[in-house]
Amino acid sequence: MSSLDPAAVVVALALSAVLPGAAYAPKPEPPTADRPPEAPRGRPQATNAQAKEPAPGAAPPRAGPLEAVTLFLCGDVMTGRGIDQVLPRPCDPRIHEGYMTSAKGYVRLAERAHGRIPTPVDFAYIWGEALGVLRQVRPNVRIINLETSITRSNSYWRGKGIHYRMSPQNVRCIPAAGIDVCVLGNNHVLDWGYAGLAETLKTLAAARVKIAGAGKDLAAAQAPAVCQIAPDRRVLVFAFGCPSSGIPRTWAAGGGRAGVHFLPAIGDAAARRVAALVRKHRRGGDIVVASIHWGGNWGYPVPEQQRRFAHKLVEAGGVDLIHGHSSHHAKGIEVHRGKLILYGCGDLINDYEGISGREEFRSDLGLMYFASVAPSTGQVKALRMVPMQMRRFQLRRASPQDAKWLQKALDRECRRLRARVELAEDNALRLEWQQGSPGR
Repeated sequence: MSSLDPAAVVVALALSAVLPGAAYAPKPEPPTADRPPEAPRGRPQATNAQAKEPAPGAAPPRAGPLEAVTLFLCGDVMTGRGIDQVLPRPCDPRIHEGYMTSAKGYVRLAERAHGRIPTPVDFAYIWGEALGVLRQVRPNVRIINLETSITRSNSYWRGKGIHYRMSPQNVRCIPAAGIDVCVLGNNHVLDWGYAGLAETLKTLAAARVKIAGAGKDLAAAQAPAVCQIAPDRRVLVFAFGCPSSGIPRTWAAGGGRAGVHFLPAIGDAAARRVAALVRKHRRGGDIVVASIHWGGNWGYPVPEQQRRFAHKLVEAGGVDLIHGHSSHHAKGIEVHRGKLILYGCGDLINDYEGISGREEFRSDLGLMYFASVAPSTGQVKALRMVPMQMRRFQLRRASPQDAKWLQKALDRECRRLRARVELAEDNALRLEWQQGSPGR
């Protein structure tokens, strides 16, 4: 997501649905402000080189074959700024924006629009009804694009109009939803400089949350997050950031320089580079996700360059699912040669309530995506999405009328990509596509 236009409304997303073949496992109780800050028991130290145990809510390794692997994916999760201020231990609220000088101003905007927020809220509060959805579906792996730095650093990036940060003492809002992987290859992870990035990496590692797309050097930024879901099955998450999303080129990680896994262009050379990276890490039985932060905030058309790049990653790059994000609203979806391509997942959690503008995109509506993937082939078996809204900085299910609006908008865009979106009886959305069509 590129820097927020002060005239833009973007309200959070989330969804629900039960997918066939989803595995189930007991969930820990969500943390609260009174619980100690340790990560949930039973979770290993998070590293990108290997994963010893599944994250909370993921299915434990088992000997029997998996009928399907269920992934929860969403777009931008922005837990900084106003969201950070309502959590138990926020940062200094001072920010450096022409539009606002205190992060508490975003809290006041949300309260003016929808009513008082009962601050301080507990760490699970922001997820609201999304927690019930996740308990119902029990996805094997949960992946978000974390659109903030986690730091108390005051060294903000000069010349950048928006700076997101969350207090490290509020990081428990991430494991509160059992998140397995935070994608960091985006245009806000370095908002508070290299000290802020270092603290972000340290904080997520201490919380036992895996990361992809940024690191202490290029090798770390390129390394996939590895989620072991069965003795012979892993999900690998590679993450990349593109300049079209607003990532400064100077943020690119280097041999001895921290930063993001930066793709300066998305042509043939970049596709070959990604393919080589996947070959280096992939083993038999792995499912590979390419998470890409690309494109602007607004507009439904999918650039032809993005489609060509996505197709190359599927055809020759060894990628099974493409997880695109940066747009403030959901965009079209494609199935190419049996593999799912989410071009833009939209926002899930943010502090944009009460800011007017861009109403034609209904950015107050968003989706949680539940993709069911065949473990033997990586091909998508089903995709269900459930519309959500953010109200008083908390996710809730969208109304039937709003779900219908979102279904019509997505169906219009997906038909351009040889797919359809239908409304299910429970107001979830369901993707349909032509099986076995040429090149797909």
